[in-house]
Amino acid sequence: MTDRSKRLLLKWASLAAVSGASLLAGCGKKEEAAPAAPAASAAAAPASVAAPEPLKIGFIYVGPVGDAGWTFAHDNGRKHIEAKFGDKIKTSFVEKVPEGPDAERVIRDLVAQGNKLIFATSFGYGDAMEKVAKDHPDVFFEHATGYKTLPNLRVYEGRFYEDAYLAGIVAGKMTKSNTLGFVGSFPIPEVMRNLNAYLLGAQSVNPKARLKVVWVSSWFDPPKETEAATTLLNGGADVLLQNTDSSAVLQAAEKAGKYAFGWDSDMSAYAPKAHLGSAVLNWGVYYEKAVNDVLNKTWKTEDTKWGTKEGMNDFVKINEVVPEDVKKLVETAKAGLKDGSVAVFKGPLVDNTGKEVLAKDVVADDAWNSKVNFFLKGVEGKPPAGK
Repeated sequence: MTDRSKRLLLKWASLAAVSGASLLAGCGKKEEAAPAAPAASAAAAPASVAAPEPLKIGFIYVGPVGDAGWTFAHDNGRKHIEAKFGDKIKTSFVEKVPEGPDAERVIRDLVAQGNKLIFATSFGYGDAMEKVAKDHPDVFFEHATGYKTLPNLRVYEGRFYEDAYLAGIVAGKMTKSNTLGFVGSFPIPEVMRNLNAYLLGAQSVNPKARLKVVWVSSWFDPPKETEAATTLLNGGADVLLQNTDSSAVLQAAEKAGKYAFGWDSDMSAYAPKAHLGSAVLNWGVYYEKAVNDVLNKTWKTEDTKWGTKEGMNDFVKINEVVPEDVKKLVETAKAGLKDGSVAVFKGPLVDNTGKEVLAKDVVADDAWNSKVNFFLKGVEGKPPAGK
């Protein structure tokens, strides 16, 4: 090897040594610059707060949700609170539950499923609700049209008779025979008020109006309702109202070329020619209050009776065959119900035996309303024994 070759080899060896040292130095800097682990004494980040469990709410219905009437209206109320409260609540329902022992079983099952607010939506559920409520003081129970209360059981209802009165105004003007018909479910005060109010509304515009009643002993039985309606129509009635839950009465009237009303919800689509208007119930306004009471921990035992004033009752979809002056009479009466200037039951009133049941100028209170078991003057026949 020449001297020149030796010198070149030493030069490259020297350069390689320097480069290696530089790389090692660079690696050392990266280790020194790495962020230090947080000290053990540093405060831990707060854990995320779990969302509260939704309030579970159960409904028990006497009829099918598709009955177009009573149960349909209650289920619309259930849907209203679902939309209003979103994921704060979770609802469920059981439909077509007979009044009696089955009701108690279903209500207990709703409690077992974790429901903390339970609505029973028919009068005949009262005994079952009372029994279950006594066994579960941590659950809130609400009974529609009932009267029994406990520290965790309260009752609510609409002033349905206000709608019946408005329907009566239309019926009194539209009848040609002066004979009206009413298909009744059970002769309880709620139903007795409604049929009497229907006649009073009619007599307010037509003193000659009279009322015939046929009972079906059921809330929902379309064949029986049709049969009762046919009996009334054959007996000369030409405008019908019902306190049952299907559209059968309205459809029977249309088939006969007569008139009738929707009850509990808008039934105009079922018999558009016969339909004069619908007496509707907006249960959602009360269900919203009840849910708020539980969520805000302000729930207390009450007997709530709401009507036109509070937006629970309304009379809608008046048929175009009804004259404008009659529509104005209805709107005026509705405004009076809202501001208190119109009272459906105001004395003097006598029953159909001639006995005074409300003195002159006296306006009926809720105590009087709860004891109506008579037919007012102008209603044919005698009331059957109560349910």
